[in-house]
Amino acid sequence: MREAVRVLRSRGKYMQEAVPVGEGAMAAILGLSPEQVGEACRVGAAHGVVSPANFNGGGQVVISGAAKAVAAACEAAKTAGAKRALPLPVSAPFHCALMLPAADRLAPELRAIPQGRFAFPVVANVTAAPYGEGEVVADLLIRQITAPVRWEESVKAMRAAGADAFLEVGPGKVLSGLLRRIEKDAATAVFCGPADFDEARGLTA
Repeated sequence: MREAVRVLRSRGKYMQEAVPVGEGAMAAILGLSPEQVGEACRVGAAHGVVSPANFNGGGQVVISGAAKAVAAACEAAKTAGAKRALPLPVSAPFHCALMLPAADRLAPELRAIPQGRFAFPVVANVTAAPYGEGEVVADLLIRQITAPVRWEESVKAMRAAGADAFLEVGPGKVLSGLLRRIEKDAATAVFCGPADFDEARGLTA
């Protein structure tokens, strides 16, 4: 647990320091296919780095990169018929190539932690498949810093593996909302603190 907390702190620090505040941006594109969003990013790339960062499902793809490039990609997305292109209030452009310095800094710390067998399958959002063992875990966690989050594929993979109930642990209900767009019949609950214990326990009762 101590190693996990230390590495998580380093990850956040390195990602925040990778791009000066104000130089990066993220935006949610609604109503276009992943392919169309990719094309909008190719248009925006004339102004700098920009690429899909989160394939959230339900017609939502988040893009990330240099602020000017993201703005240009948003305009291209609107021209292509996007319902909305919403700038997101984030502190850095996560899950894009601009995060490579953070990945390089974190890599030796991740590789120094011994990797054992998982007690249960854990789906990696960079591959939408369960992690393997050993160095594979570190490799995927390093790639995850710059690669897009394949959330829709990950949810479908978990459902295909037999998951029928999902518990979101953290400050909010964003993932649960996205999940219901992908798998409308899946049971969900949120655990943000002690007050949510009964709801979380009822999910598996």
